[in-house]
Amino acid sequence: MFFEGGSSLITNNFKSQFAGLGSEVSTVTRQKVDQLFTAANAYSSFVSSEAKAESNASWPFVYISDFSLKTEKVAALFGVERSSLVITPFVKQEEKDRWTSFVLESAPLWYQESIDNEGIDATVEEYMNLTLPFIHHFAKVDNVTIKVPTRTPGTMTPNWQRYPLQPGVGGKNSKGFLVTCYDLQALPAVADLIKISNSTLRPSIGFTRLPDTRPGRIDKFVVDSQIMQPIMDKGNVVGMIWLRVPWLQFFQNLFNDGIFGTIIVIRSNCAIDDAIRVLSFSIDGSSADFLGEFDAHDPKYDDQVVTKVILDLNLHAEDIPEGLCVPILTLDIYPTDELAVTFETSKPVLYTTVVVAIFAFTSLVFILYDYYVGRRQGKFMERIIKQDQIVSNVFPAAIRDRLYEGGQRGLQNDALFDPLGGGGGTAGSPLADLFPETTIVFADIAGFTAWASAREPAQVFILLETIYGAFDKHANRHSVYKVETVGDCYVAVAGLPEPDKEHATTVCRFARDCVKTMSEITVKLEMTLGPDTSDLDLRVGIHR
Repeated sequence: MFFEGGSSLITNNFKSQFAGLGSEVSTVTRQKVDQLFTAANAYSSFVSSEAKAESNASWPFVYISDFSLKTEKVAALFGVERSSLVITPFVKQEEKDRWTSFVLESAPLWYQESIDNEGIDATVEEYMNLTLPFIHHFAKVDNVTIKVPTRTPGTMTPNWQRYPLQPGVGGKNSKGFLVTCYDLQALPAVADLIKISNSTLRPSIGFTRLPDTRPGRIDKFVVDSQIMQPIMDKGNVVGMIWLRVPWLQFFQNLFNDGIFGTIIVIRSNCAIDDAIRVLSFSIDGSSADFLGEFDAHDPKYDDQVVTKVILDLNLHAEDIPEGLCVPILTLDIYPTDELAVTFETSKPVLYTTVVVAIFAFTSLVFILYDYYVGRRQGKFMERIIKQDQIVSNVFPAAIRDRLYEGGQRGLQNDALFDPLGGGGGTAGSPLADLFPETTIVFADIAGFTAWASAREPAQVFILLETIYGAFDKHANRHSVYKVETVGDCYVAVAGLPEPDKEHATTVCRFARDCVKTMSEITVKLEMTLGPDTSDLDLRVGIHR
């Protein structure tokens, strides 16, 4: 079903899709605003704790070392690029002269740290030449802007440590002035925010018109927000964190690059800074543009607006100084014809993408299944091979094969775990054969106990491993079956499992080779295991 509206065709499907999109964007925007104020409060606590840790002086004479480096790490929590932070302490009239001395002493340190950390192409001398250490504001004399001492009658709020440090000093882009020690009370909108935060002990927010510095935007303005966050010390407000938030950067990266044509309108319940009540932005993909201080949406999309309160500081009217206002900001999101066309024309692409994604996912599942099955089978075969090696080391090949055959019969008859055949199974009789013609040899190391008591375990292991390894080679060569090793005793037998008529002769030859090898090995190991290693002898006993 279609509804004709102007030059566009709007479907019910588009309405539901935009409602979901607008809900998601408004929720993300509210989360970013909450994150902004949470970070401002955390930064205020950070400044207060850093002042206590690094400065013996009390407010306002507080200088935070490595300010740029520390603030750079904290600034990432605000989630908005190109935001700036300024510490502005409260300075009483009787503290003006001491403040001037304090700035002359501390500003060079702050400038140098910021230049090094931010990579600014300037020198401390250039910054100091443009720094007025006394609290001042700007005034026009014969159409020329000059700096004059502040006229604030009560507490002053000088612009002090700032991140990022004001760039363009001393180079071709130099603005020829710095705002260090500029009294923020000289800005009416900022002065009102300071009054509100000082009275309520809570943050406040306002709007400020600023020149648009983007190329081709001469004589244009953008509107940023200013946030005042009190700095507390022993329950008293000792200064403010002045945070400037550019809304253009705030709304960037809200949408994917393929979504174009959305209007965002910010509405304030009260006038701020020369009656700013409404701000409009257009969002195209990941970029944003400021349209002006008016409602720029198309009225035919009134029924599709997605509305959400993105800021309510919950300040009671009786806590706010008379004549001032803290706004509640509401976000309205509207579609445009361009967005409607984008949604409609992108359906075939969307459906194709979904089908391709499902096919790719299914293929990936089968590939992963095949991979994991193959890997499992490989591990199983690896384990079987290791088990076969262990069994082969323990039993002769003939006995091993008979064990495997018996195991297969046990699996077929459910009697694998009944090796004696007495549990009603049919696995067969135990593996036991009689070998009447055999000869057993016992070989142990004479002097081993005394020798081993004076050696490290690793040395004992080296000796036994070397000797027994050589004996095993002789056993294989003479077809002698190794029964076991117990400590320093090596037990072997000839005539089983394969009958051998010359079993006694075979064992004697085997014993002769072992005695000879023993003498050679102990001599070779003497340099490694100690001088008395060559004194070890092999004691052999043969039983027929």
